[in-house]
Amino acid sequence: MERPRSIGLAWYEPGDYPRIREAAPESGLPESYAAWQMSALQIEREVARSGVAVVRIRIEPEAFLAWCRARGTAPDAKARAAFVRETHEAGGS
Repeated sequence: MERPRSIGLAWYEPGDYPRIREAAPESGLPESYAAWQMSALQIEREVARSGVAVVRIRIEPEAFLAWCRARGTAPDAKARAAFVRETHEAGGS
């Protein structure tokens, strides 16, 4: 299997993070933005070191929730991954 040239990484702005957690309490996201950000930056560095470009895909709460409603899916980790993948494949960021 060929390694991808780039991958999308879910990215949140500090002001959006509480709303995402509130809308998706079963999402598996850390309680604090700082904890999430530290983990995300570590993942980003490790992936970049492997030679794969990382594209930050911003998840805006209302857009993501509307996307979930349109697909009849819960706003959980699986939905976030699908949203990021779909946005990345469409050339979004």
